[in-house]
Amino acid sequence: FPSQCRLWGDHGQEALESAHVCVINATATGTEILKNLVLPGIGSFTIVDGNRVSGEDVGNKLNIVLIVLKQNRAQSATELLQELNNDVSGNFVEESPEKLLDNDPSFFNRFNLVVATQLPESTLLRLAELLWNSNIPLLVCRTYGLVGYMRVIIKEHTVVESHPDNMLEDLRLDKPFPELREHIQSYDLDHMDKKDHSHTPWIVIVAKYLTKWFNEKSDRLPKSYKEKETFRQLIRQGILKNENGTPEDEENFEEAMKNVNTALNTTEIPRCIEEIFNDDCCINLTEQSPSFWILARAVKEFVANEGQGSLPVRGTIPDMIADSNKFIKLQNVYREKAKKDIAAVGNHAAKLLQSLGKAPESISERELKLLCDNSAFLRVVRCRSLSEEYGLNTFNKDEIVSHMDNPDSELVLYLMLRAIDRFYKQHGRYPGVYNYQVEDDIGKLKSCLTGFLQEHGLSIVVKDDYVHEFCRYGAAEPHAVAAFMGGAAAQEVIKVITGQFVIFNNTYIYSGMSQTSTTFQL
Repeated sequence: FPSQCRLWGDHGQEALESAHVCVINATATGTEILKNLVLPGIGSFTIVDGNRVSGEDVGNKLNIVLIVLKQNRAQSATELLQELNNDVSGNFVEESPEKLLDNDPSFFNRFNLVVATQLPESTLLRLAELLWNSNIPLLVCRTYGLVGYMRVIIKEHTVVESHPDNMLEDLRLDKPFPELREHIQSYDLDHMDKKDHSHTPWIVIVAKYLTKWFNEKSDRLPKSYKEKETFRQLIRQGILKNENGTPEDEENFEEAMKNVNTALNTTEIPRCIEEIFNDDCCINLTEQSPSFWILARAVKEFVANEGQGSLPVRGTIPDMIADSNKFIKLQNVYREKAKKDIAAVGNHAAKLLQSLGKAPESISERELKLLCDNSAFLRVVRCRSLSEEYGLNTFNKDEIVSHMDNPDSELVLYLMLRAIDRFYKQHGRYPGVYNYQVEDDIGKLKSCLTGFLQEHGLSIVVKDDYVHEFCRYGAAEPHAVAAFMGGAAAQEVIKVITGQFVIFNNTYIYSGMSQTSTTFQL
């Protein structure tokens, strides 16, 4: 697993290997999701499916050729999936989710996460309500013809390692801490021999010329393109010249000029972190508060005191042209400051734990260090419940209306899926399952769509083409679309389990017709 450990680390892999996931229905979508969880090494899975393998399954499922017709679908899928990874424990329950909800609803409380695939609306609402009250994350996934749908239902999901793209280094050149200032002042670029001059870390060079900039040019950081070019020119003038007056080839100075754009960023607290600090869960801690909120509050206390308005120093620097001695000294300046900041946050956390009557060891050193290292990238995702989304007085009308300016928005596909569920409720089957039903079902589905829109007070026009298309789908689950959705869904499951990367909030729609996908907050 080297490549996946590079993605989510040893601790992420540990979380994955200790997780138990339930997948409802071993359909093409369900088995594709599980395939993508079994291969990276999910701890254990349980399939809930009371259906037998049918001819339809043989046409669209992973390795289904080996499955014996009429055998239980959950058992067949479990046996085949376990062949992919012997370290994963697979279980199956030969019962419909409806029966389990009637006879043993507590069954679902044993899982870290539940994935529901291809469920009718009535069953889905019951399951979602049960899991919402038990605080167990639910991922709904559905393939319908060339349309994919996912819905994440989770009360609160906190992320420490959000792994943002294009992450800038935390160098603090605009607000150097005393140890960094002292280290930079120990360099005298004007009285160095050629070897030392050409092996001075670019961070020191930028810091030196930034001091010069503040003294001679401006009291603020270079911001505009023109200002940054002037600053680069200032650095360029510092390159040593040979006896002929030609500038020497000093790669570290070139590196300094190249990094001007990213190194001169203002040290400030991101807006999303301010929101976390001002969150009710951070302000009003209780004995039940998770460690995330206790540590977030400790970081807030640090910012107000030792941090002097700044977050803990991350303590890492990029690789650069420099001799080993100079690089290691500079690296240690940042590392030692990071350690000092972590210790200060740890002291605040210990006081908070004491005030809450919790044991000091309830937050580990690893948790503390991880949160401090990622304090600029914390995220909190709160999803709406399914009953809120489906309620006539609580559904997100504004989100629907705002996206329907475009008659071909992916949101149309969501409206069509809701109309499909209404059709199923009224007729006990999906439209166009058999060819002879397609023509008759077009009118019936259109009537269901109109009824849904009127009931929700939506004066929206949906093209007839979509109604015709959904009738032609006949509730088919093409393997190509199921495979795509299986990959996407497994990725979200891993995000929730590892607490890394940011899950979408809260609805994802994929269109196989236009090869596009969008998320909506419904």
